[in-house]
Amino acid sequence: MAEVSFKVNGAPVTVEVEPRTLLVEALRRNLGLTGTHVGCDTSQCGCCVVHVDGASVKACAMLAVQAEGAEVTTIEGLARGDELHPMQQAFRDHHGLQCGFCTPGMIMSAVDLLQHNPSPSEPEIRDWLEGNICRCTGYHNIVKAIRACAEATSGHRAAAE
Repeated sequence: MAEVSFKVNGAPVTVEVEPRTLLVEALRRNLGLTGTHVGCDTSQCGCCVVHVDGASVKACAMLAVQAEGAEVTTIEGLARGDELHPMQQAFRDHHGLQCGFCTPGMIMSAVDLLQHNPSPSEPEIRDWLEGNICRCTGYHNIVKAIRACAEATSGHRAAAE
């Protein structure tokens, strides 16, 4: 067993895991943070996206021991109490979800996108989300939600296609 210490959603944690334990498993099983979903176990679907030291990472492709000393943010860490993160609110307002299974990974990826590009065009959004699969929506409202959040948080309209 290995002891791993890192911060999750701003709080220091220490977990004891087998060295082969994936970060997604440590978050879900050891810490009870079930908002990070497991969809494919092969890093293809993006349901498990979290932020590690500010960058989006597929938690099913990272060992928990690799998070030693890191700052990890999960979907549970975006909201502040009852106040949703602007991206969460945009997904809610623009119905950027259906079954909701891919939603945490989509939101975490979208938040990372806006950190890199605060005013992305629709093609840029679609390109960024290439590693996130939604089997329900066809992505139209997901893209609409991300564009709306970009407009609301950047203070100007997102770039045209």
